[in-house]
Amino acid sequence: MTDYFALLNEPRRPWIDSDSLKARFITLSAAVHPDKVHGASEPERRLAHEHYTELNAAYHCLREPKDRLRHLLQLESGRKPTEVHDIPAAAADVFLEVARLCRDVESFLAERAKVTSPLLRVQMFERSQEWTDRLNTLQQQLRTRCDALMDELKRMNAHWERAPDVRATDRAEALPLDRLEDMYRALSFMTRWAGQIQERVVQLAQ
Repeated sequence: MTDYFALLNEPRRPWIDSDSLKARFITLSAAVHPDKVHGASEPERRLAHEHYTELNAAYHCLREPKDRLRHLLQLESGRKPTEVHDIPAAAADVFLEVARLCRDVESFLAERAKVTSPLLRVQMFERSQEWTDRLNTLQQQLRTRCDALMDELKRMNAHWERAPDVRATDRAEALPLDRLEDMYRALSFMTRWAGQIQERVVQLAQ
């Protein structure tokens, strides 16, 4: 598989500064951007397009923490992270709150859809605002948890800086891959829950 870190001249590590990653991508992709090679021969344009496509895929993968961790785990362990559907114990309380609130909002949306009276619609608008506020509060709780994970990822970079060379047979043993996989799963769940909350916020605004 293609090593996206190597493709973007980035050292393998769990956390990457998004601004520096973007700057590196822009620099590397500038030479093979379609606008730069329009006067080249057809084979050269094709090669440039393929390289630009690879760089673009690498950038979009590494800039998203969840995708970056999945790619890093696959590079270091030689396999994709196993699919686990059980909610991490540390996030079980948030999951229950997300599930309950989303279910309550869906019930309210179904109730609101039946209202035709202008007066009742005004009341429904006010209740919609209350539900939106509750969803936004829960969304902020998820952001806080994600921020804590990002801080831990920053600290984990030190393990990769001290690790043996990528060709060393004992490299995987020197890395906290089990913990990294736990964090990948937690981010996966929280990203999904954040999307579910945002979907309800949009529905309430309609």
